[in-house]
Amino acid sequence: MRASRLVSLLLLLQNRGRMTAAELASALEVSERTIYRDAEALSGAGIPLYADRGAGGGYRLVEGYRTRLTGLTSGEAGSLFLSGLPDAAAQLGLGAEMAAADLKLLAALPQELHRGAERVRARFHLDAPGWWRRAEETPHLSAIAAAVWDQHTLDVAYRRWDGTEVRRRLDPLGIVLKGGSWYFLARPHPEPGGSAPPAGPSADPRPRTFRVSRVRELGVREETFERPADFDLAACWSEWSSEFEHSRHRLRTRVRLSRRGLELVHALSSPITAAGVQGLESGADGWCEAELHVESVAVATAEFAAYGPEIEVLEPAELRESLSRHLRAAAALYTG
Repeated sequence: MRASRLVSLLLLLQNRGRMTAAELASALEVSERTIYRDAEALSGAGIPLYADRGAGGGYRLVEGYRTRLTGLTSGEAGSLFLSGLPDAAAQLGLGAEMAAADLKLLAALPQELHRGAERVRARFHLDAPGWWRRAEETPHLSAIAAAVWDQHTLDVAYRRWDGTEVRRRLDPLGIVLKGGSWYFLARPHPEPGGSAPPAGPSADPRPRTFRVSRVRELGVREETFERPADFDLAACWSEWSSEFEHSRHRLRTRVRLSRRGLELVHALSSPITAAGVQGLESGADGWCEAELHVESVAVATAEFAAYGPEIEVLEPAELRESLSRHLRAAAALYTG
C-alpha cells in the first residue's frame, strides 16, 4: 500500500509540478504528516525531491527528472477497460481509434494483467440511455467534437426548447454526455448588428449549454480561438446543471400528505421537490403539511395525480383547481 502511494506521490509531482503538503495530502487522502514521511523516504531512496520553504513553497522534483515507475496494478488495468464507452466513442467519430487503443493497451500489458482486463471487459457493459429512451439523433456531433479539439469557431442554426430557431457563432469548449443525451458548452460571440458578421467572443465570458440534437445546421469556420486558461469543463457543467434543475422548480406549493404520501414523494417526484419533506413526520391524524417546489401547474398536475388520495393541494388555488379537473375527468371515464 505504501509503495503504491509513494509512486502516486512521485507521479503527481511529475505531472503537476510544485505541490504543497496539504495539496498532496488531499490528492492522496492521507494526513500531511504522512506526506512528510513519504517525502523523506523518497529523498532517502535517491529521488531528487526538494522542499521549498516559505509562502508559495512546496515539494518539487528537480528540473527534467522523469520516473519510469508507471506500471499498472491489476485493478488499475481493469478499470481502464471498465471506463470505456464504445458507443459514445463511435458517436464522437473515435470508434476506430478507441478499438485500436484497446488492442495496443492489451498488447502492452503483462500476461497476468491482460487476463484480468479481459475478464472486466467480458463482465461489464455500460448502456447510457435510460429505459424506454432511444439515443438521440446527433448528425453534427462528430463535427462539433472535432471543433472542440481543434478550437475552431462554429456557425450554428439551433432550435430552442420552445421551437424557435436562432443562429449563433460559438467557440465550443467541451462536450458532455448526460443520461444518453449529448450537450456542448460554448462561448457565444455577439449577435450580429444588421448585416455585419459578429467578431470576437462575447463580452459575457460565461459559456452557455447547447443540446447537440437541436443543432439544425453547422458550419465550421477556418478561424480558431484561444481556449480560456481557467475553463474547467466538469466544474462548469456541475454549476450549470444545478442552476438548471433549480430554475425549473419555480412553483411553490403547499400540500397535505398522508403517511403513504410522504413515502411516495421520493419515488414520484424529483430530489428538489422531495427536499420539501426532509425531516417531516405525520401527525396524530396520519397527515402532515409540506411546502413542495415543482416546475409548473401543468407538470405538478400530472405529477400529483399519481399520488391518488395520498395528497391534497392547499395552495396555489390554480393548481388545486387544475388537479381537481384532472381527477374528475379521470373518474368520469369509470363511472357506471
